[in-house]
Amino acid sequence: MVQVLIIEDDDRIRPLLMRTLGQRGYAVASAASGMAGLSLAVEHRPDVVVLDLCLPDVDGTQVLRMLRAVSDVPVIVSSARDDDPSLIGCLDDGADDYVVKPYSTGLLDARIRAVLRRAQADPGSPGQVLHVGGLDIDVLGRRASLDGAAVDLSPREFDLLTHLAEHAGEVVTKGRLLTDVWHQAWGGSEKTVDVHLSWLRRKLGESASEPRYLHTVRGVGVRLAAPEG
Repeated sequence: MVQVLIIEDDDRIRPLLMRTLGQRGYAVASAASGMAGLSLAVEHRPDVVVLDLCLPDVDGTQVLRMLRAVSDVPVIVSSARDDDPSLIGCLDDGADDYVVKPYSTGLLDARIRAVLRRAQADPGSPGQVLHVGGLDIDVLGRRASLDGAAVDLSPREFDLLTHLAEHAGEVVTKGRLLTDVWHQAWGGSEKTVDVHLSWLRRKLGESASEPRYLHTVRGVGVRLAAPEG
């Protein structure tokens, strides 16, 4: 049975989630504060954590960072605002997904199943180490190297590079990147994709005007491919 830990201080939301997720077949534990939730996560090793960003004792972003220092458990953060800067920071700090209050139990259930599918991928299955030219990506270890030298990437840069490598040779639209990497609905701003692509190019030692791996297809998207020759 999948074990879910809910870290939520709202006395109305917390018991409701425990009851409805329990009815959907999950084993659910909860904590009303950040430090209590962190202790439960470390001690009981749940399969997924649902983490509210607004907690009474410590900010949810700090809880995420402390949890990420000791665990790779999938984390879904929740916030009352989808434009909350803290929410964006959490995704960059390693959160796997997010929900915006008020949200339905059905939506949360779907997000839980989605992050578990990604987390429970067979370590021995093909594609866990991706190779594109001199670029090597260890998906499970979250490490990347170029021509044998380590490439220092932020969590979001790593996710972006991995997604492109999984579709090497294909043109991936920015809208698809927003959906699959940033988990944003279609129609969101593509500027954040452009910025992260710029940062990624810099770390790969190239530029938009002189690409080696990341090739922009004007009006369509971007394609990751090994350098010719």
